[in-house]
Amino acid sequence: TADVAGDGTTTATVLAQAIVNEGIKQINSGRNPMDLKRGIDKAILASVEEIKKISVKCADSRSIAQVGTISANGDSNIGQLIAKSMEKVGKKGVITVDESRGFEDELEVVEGMQFDRGYISPYFVTNQENMTVEIESPYILIVDKKISNIRELLPLLESVAKSGKPLMIIAEDIEGEALATLVVNNMRGIVKVAAAKAPGFGDRRKSMLQDLAILTGSTVISDEIGLNLEKVTLNNLGNARRITMSKENTTIIDGA
Repeated sequence: TADVAGDGTTTATVLAQAIVNEGIKQINSGRNPMDLKRGIDKAILASVEEIKKISVKCADSRSIAQVGTISANGDSNIGQLIAKSMEKVGKKGVITVDESRGFEDELEVVEGMQFDRGYISPYFVTNQENMTVEIESPYILIVDKKISNIRELLPLLESVAKSGKPLMIIAEDIEGEALATLVVNNMRGIVKVAAAKAPGFGDRRKSMLQDLAILTGSTVISDEIGLNLEKVTLNNLGNARRITMSKENTTIIDGA
């Protein structure tokens, strides 16, 4: 429910438990399980339609703060902070929550971007509990082609390893020996690496890669401009304060 609707986990759990309890009673009394299942499906559709009719959109900061307060277990300060965050970035903006080093709740607005591509391999995951990738102050390599030959990347990987910083790769795709080598290097701690497929297709992808390059201060590596991977140096890479990745999305925070 958190991924689909953003909230409602407790309500969904209570409803599911009630459906199971009553369903078992009905089956034990002789009801056909398939008929019962069909009835539940029809009831769900009817309930969803009715809820849509009586639902009210959050049209202002006050109503958003109220919803945020409820989600924060009655903490009105958090509710107000959520409302201010949404007011700052808009409905389509990206809001992330980080653990503070101090004792106060703070709101900080930074340049960033989110796109609908997640990590290429689960072996890049750093947070096993949430199955996410979280890397701090990485170098960012943006490539407008598939990477399959690891020999093209070796000079750059050696330079990144010497710097001690992690490396984020955004490319059309990474496959074969290139992906396998990156995974092994990451697991052994030689070079901390994460990778995502480039967002979009065709001309739109080229445009989005340019946007990412501007945000992070990097150069898009492309055969069209005569720059191949073997010639790439640290000067061609971008930077960001933080990158988080799930299976579906990648978020770049405070680029360049």
